[in-house]
Amino acid sequence: MELISAGLDPVAFWAAIAVTVFAGVVKGAIGFAMPMIMISGLASFMAPETALAALILPVVTTNLHQSLRQGRQAAWESLVKYRRMILMIMLGIAISAPFVRVLPHGLLLGLLGLPITLFAAVQLAGRSLALRLEHRERAEYGLGLIGGLYGGISGVWGPPLLVYLLSVGAEKTEAIRVQGVTFLIGGIVLLAAHAQSGVLDERTIGFSILLCLPAALGMLLGFRLQDQLDPKRFRRWTLILLLLTGFNLVRRALTI
Repeated sequence: MELISAGLDPVAFWAAIAVTVFAGVVKGAIGFAMPMIMISGLASFMAPETALAALILPVVTTNLHQSLRQGRQAAWESLVKYRRMILMIMLGIAISAPFVRVLPHGLLLGLLGLPITLFAAVQLAGRSLALRLEHRERAEYGLGLIGGLYGGISGVWGPPLLVYLLSVGAEKTEAIRVQGVTFLIGGIVLLAAHAQSGVLDERTIGFSILLCLPAALGMLLGFRLQDQLDPKRFRRWTLILLLLTGFNLVRRALTI
């Protein structure tokens, strides 16, 4: 049991399963937010480094499926079209990942919680994240690097990508596919980087592999909900949950 539980007690272990299922449901329904939900939820009751290790393989496996839903050719076209942003995300992750194990515990919790809280609050307030991009290539390089640098220490690099897709007016199906392709490649880089950093080790890799199962189950349920539920209402409640969990991480960061 120790090999797949990362040393967690039974309550924390099953709580992690529940968080992962819910994150999968949300991802299946709206195409993103799995890493944000997992890191904010899991880091509420386990070490941030363990939470980061736990989400790596579920992110890779679910995004493999998401990126290939319209076929390999469509995924390849998205990869080529957004290659500059993907390249910078990969670079940013490789640069920042080694710093996870040297950051103070409170600072790491703050770095996890504050951006998630701000992202959810802005979305709930109805403010558009779209920017006026006068130089599209520069925006790809800049937002990609920002996302990668943050992603290396948190496993979350989606918000800058979402801002860019909104700003260029990407069509819904393309936007979801691009997220899948980008998150997949970034997840592979994250896996390699944290295999080197020691975050993903023999104590945590079994746990991360195990969480692929509830992540996949949740994603399949999310695909069904996508057609049955009001997506705006579902997304709103998801953002409320992110806001609350983000606040909790910030609170923990300030009280350590």
